[in-house]
Amino acid sequence: MMFGIRKRIQDYLVERRIRRTRLVTKYGQCNIEFGNVKCGNQFAFLVDFWTTFVEFRWRFVLFFFTVSFILSWFIFGLLWFWIARSNGDLTWQNPSKGHKYCVENVSDLITAFLFSMETQTSIGYGIRVITPHCSGAVTLIITQFLIGSIINCFMCGIILAKISIPKKRAKTITFSQTAVICPKKDFLCLMIRVANLRKTLMIGSQIYGKLLRTTIKPNGETIIMDQVNIEFMVDAGKDNLFFVCPLTLYHVIDKASPFFEMAVDTLHKQEFELVVFLDGTAETTSSACQVRTSFIPQEIMWGYSFMPIISRSKEGKYRVNFSNFSKVVPVATAHCSYCFHNMKGHHLHCINGIDNGEFEACSKNHT
Repeated sequence: MMFGIRKRIQDYLVERRIRRTRLVTKYGQCNIEFGNVKCGNQFAFLVDFWTTFVEFRWRFVLFFFTVSFILSWFIFGLLWFWIARSNGDLTWQNPSKGHKYCVENVSDLITAFLFSMETQTSIGYGIRVITPHCSGAVTLIITQFLIGSIINCFMCGIILAKISIPKKRAKTITFSQTAVICPKKDFLCLMIRVANLRKTLMIGSQIYGKLLRTTIKPNGETIIMDQVNIEFMVDAGKDNLFFVCPLTLYHVIDKASPFFEMAVDTLHKQEFELVVFLDGTAETTSSACQVRTSFIPQEIMWGYSFMPIISRSKEGKYRVNFSNFSKVVPVATAHCSYCFHNMKGHHLHCINGIDNGEFEACSKNHT
């Protein structure tokens, strides 16, 4: 029992460490922070206040929503209380029998607050009502109506913008948990699966990738996050994907590919991060969105292929079995890219993702 608990703790710590070292998480969030930003640059966030509010978390948006209305009601309530006091309308001022009120039935601070709230929300119960005897009260009610309308439009616009934000559409697009390397149509390919969980299409979908790694130039300069383009495609091409069912994306590992120098026994010793992007436009909202995920070497399985997930029912309908979406099966695969292109027949049946002792490791210095 103690061994099982210790193993779970170790797995959790390893997973946490891997999560910290990623630039892009499996769910698309960017793991990056900015330091030593000048105050002048931070002021730009206040200038672009609309985007700043839209990017706030929901709890902060709801907090500002509540505070903005309550604070405006209270401030205008104080102004109504001041007008009533200046006109002698309050109860403790003992107004005469023929006294002309600015606002009827506003006799203290609480009733002034209630009148302010009723005015700004257009409730109008009829008990507290403004009279035409005070020009200041008429001016104040016009001002409160205009400011209240601005607050309503702004806060409602923020909430609608957050509800319809394009990245929420990306939540219904999912990638496989692992990538695989195996032969495909006489090529050695790195393959990834992606699925659209909605029946509505993503119009103009495009897929591409970036390989992030630390490189050292001949002059000794170290580039922490060097980016290399990785081209992905499907059987029908790489642009304007017909994204009606799960697709298998593949990258051909040729001499121009950064994966060409890797082998089954060296892949997991590499330090890189493969970030995959899918851009498209939602069919229902016409809003552009981007879906991202990443794969580290430990999530790339050499010598495996994805299980089939599409079949046809007796009624003639196409059926997608998502239980096999990320499942893989071992297939005969070359030990390395050089073996695949130059030593036909040198394959191994990789089951556990480790080297087969029957084959010698190929040198990386081949030309």
